[in-house]
Amino acid sequence: MTSRSEWPAGYFIGQRDNVPDAATIEAFSRLPVPNIGDTMGRSVGALGLQPYHADNKVVLCGPAITVKVRPGDNLMIHKAIEMANPGDVIVVDGSGDLTQALIGGLMRTSALTKKIAGFVIDGAIRDLNEWAEGGIAVFARGNTLRGPSKDGPGQVNIPISCAGLLVNPGDLIIGDADGVIAIPYEELEHLLPKVQKHAQREEEIRAHNASGTTDPERFNSLLRAKGCPL
Repeated sequence: MTSRSEWPAGYFIGQRDNVPDAATIEAFSRLPVPNIGDTMGRSVGALGLQPYHADNKVVLCGPAITVKVRPGDNLMIHKAIEMANPGDVIVVDGSGDLTQALIGGLMRTSALTKKIAGFVIDGAIRDLNEWAEGGIAVFARGNTLRGPSKDGPGQVNIPISCAGLLVNPGDLIIGDADGVIAIPYEELEHLLPKVQKHAQREEEIRAHNASGTTDPERFNSLLRAKGCPL
């Protein structure tokens, strides 16, 4: 691997030191993103993104390839697609720019061929009818018909900020109808049982709510602690 000092300013392609194993990816893919966010402190999660794959049942779950681009330029996104393994998620810091699309239908076709799990784009996409055909997940900040340049600069597999998420190469990206979250690779092992326990607790509460046996003391005690005369 070459050192960063050998690259021209603004350009770099790094490597991922670690990626989650298949069993971990499968386990997290079965857990709702809100449950994961609750277990991580309710203070993380992408902001301002929306799904364009037209199927709320689609779950995006895979290791991140991170990309930082100049707004409106997708040269390094093409490189990331070339580098990607099946199941990878390409996460792009496009600075939230909506003046030019970063990915479109032709890149979607390339990603489908490589069996990439999906894209998370802090920027715009285009060719919405093609994305709506499904087969691959895409979350983006917006859309525009205006196409990108391919001049660079850009960087692959570096720490990035994407729609309020801090994402490192190899972090686990999970997206569903509620949004997108990133789990640091080093937190996956200890977080998984906590999320599973939280999800089970919610199922129990849901069952009580459905049966009409919810305990009012659950909230009354909180109100009394704030001084309410209950």
